[in-house]
Amino acid sequence: MAALRLASFTLRPAAAAASASSGATPAPPRSASFARAARGLPSLRLVPPRRRGDLVKPRSAGAAAESYASALSEVAVENGTLEQTVSDLEKLEKIFADETVAEFFDNPTVPREEKTQLIDEIAKSYELQQHVVNFLNVVVDNFRATIVPQIVVEFENVYNSLTGTEVATIASVVQLESQDLAQIAQHVQKMTGAKNVRLKTQLDPELIAGFTVQYGRDGSKLIDMSVRKQIDEITSEFELPDVPLGV
Repeated sequence: MAALRLASFTLRPAAAAASASSGATPAPPRSASFARAARGLPSLRLVPPRRRGDLVKPRSAGAAAESYASALSEVAVENGTLEQTVSDLEKLEKIFADETVAEFFDNPTVPREEKTQLIDEIAKSYELQQHVVNFLNVVVDNFRATIVPQIVVEFENVYNSLTGTEVATIASVVQLESQDLAQIAQHVQKMTGAKNVRLKTQLDPELIAGFTVQYGRDGSKLIDMSVRKQIDEITSEFELPDVPLGV
């Protein structure tokens, strides 16, 4: 699986950049509990943890992911920590890309104390905000660890909508230089008219050389500047229909 990481910069409007560099001290974030915000949402029913043998009609993974993402985004907006929260979720996305992590948390035979210990270790190692830790505890209590990657996607959709952000994923054989990434981000911003552009990068040796850029909702749009594409196009030009040979 290709390694995925967030590029170290984000394009923002000039006004926002000026505000950030003016030296003004932002108001400190207010404390908030994810569980409290979640209980306030009719669409998110946080039931007590299920026990083995309980007969519970499961909600669809998509609907549950949307509910968790919505509740978490409310807390992040209230705290003024939307940027940091999306960063924290990207960390969780990488952790839960390993299916054994979700299997551990969703296993009803694993004592809750062991799950709590691992959550605490993750929170400390990755410096997660407290409301993100609360969110993770609620997800684990409801045996929904397997949908954490979906929750991340739904949260990013909410984040992008709130901030007018376009996310583009760049695949290349080697890591591109910062100036190259900046030019790609500017090009995506010009094409989409987005206020902000956030880049994610991944390595793909199958491209041979060059790069690809996926953007749009669910990565529906593609810019392919790879050598692999050029080879495929050349190969297709030389493909000849099969001609039966006379015996």
